[in-house]
Amino acid sequence: MMNMEFERKLTIPKETKEMYPVTPEMEQIVSERAEIISNIFTGKDDRLLLIIGPCSADNPDTVLDYVSRLRKVQEEVKDEIFIIPRIYTNKPRTTGAGYKGLLHQPDPQSKPDMFKGIIATRELHMRALKETGFSCADEMLYPENHRYLDDLLAYVAVGARSVENQQHRLVSSGLPVPVGMKNPTSGDLSVMMNAITAAQQGHTFIYRGWEVHSAGNPLAHAIMRGYMNKHGQSLPNYHYEDLAHLAALYAEGNFANPAAIIDTNHANSGKNPLEQPRICKEVLAARRYNPEIKKLVKGFMIESYIEDGAQKIDGGCYGKSITDPCLGWEKSERLILEIAELL
Repeated sequence: MMNMEFERKLTIPKETKEMYPVTPEMEQIVSERAEIISNIFTGKDDRLLLIIGPCSADNPDTVLDYVSRLRKVQEEVKDEIFIIPRIYTNKPRTTGAGYKGLLHQPDPQSKPDMFKGIIATRELHMRALKETGFSCADEMLYPENHRYLDDLLAYVAVGARSVENQQHRLVSSGLPVPVGMKNPTSGDLSVMMNAITAAQQGHTFIYRGWEVHSAGNPLAHAIMRGYMNKHGQSLPNYHYEDLAHLAALYAEGNFANPAAIIDTNHANSGKNPLEQPRICKEVLAARRYNPEIKKLVKGFMIESYIEDGAQKIDGGCYGKSITDPCLGWEKSERLILEIAELL
């Protein structure tokens, strides 16, 4: 007998989509943005991607306030930068403790409610699309949940602790949008490269109780997020030598569309979000110096919210992260404009 209590059977993705359907206008926005993002990854469009937003989407209204601010600055930099807001509704936790995201707790101060969470995640991504014209990024924490959002998302990330998991790799191989594979916390790039190899190939596997066949995802790519050494110290992997090494790893293999996104927070910043502008500028300098690195590095993943830093789950400060510390809005807006000037 399993040591688990089965509380209730959850709605399936088809039922959820029927309850909360996308309109033809929303479908068109998702499609048009998907084509642009694909063109950036394949080199047909030389704009830089910015996947930017809160560490976790903890409050829908606050997140929409933040995303609406991104819409205004996107218009100012549209010739140089293409923005994909981070609306991360699943939050992996290293020890299993702490806030696990909107999917688990639509109200961070209440007990988990997965049914309400499924609805809340879809509603939030739909509101972002309808109110701001942004299709957004989310993390694939649970591969079987992707279909609740697959008609809304512009980008999917596989986290550092999930990248070695077979199901994440196989499901990524069947997605029609770019999937970023983070290097593992150990820093072993072969794990990440193996994940990209797997995701770019077709497979047959079990998904949501079905035998499915995937065609392979040519837009699967690397996310460099730094790593931890054996003493638990954060070490970066965004420096020139790291990016040149990644370019060499891609050159050794048979990869479609070699590409990398640089995660400017996490171990790359030692979880100090105020380091993110400096990291962006160093990577941009590497791109200017080396044509191969310029071709490889397609953009940045930046943790940003309305207020600098982080607070406890009951902190009460509007627009301040309740998970990892983020860069506040004023500094984030300045950074986006500075990046555009440096391109």
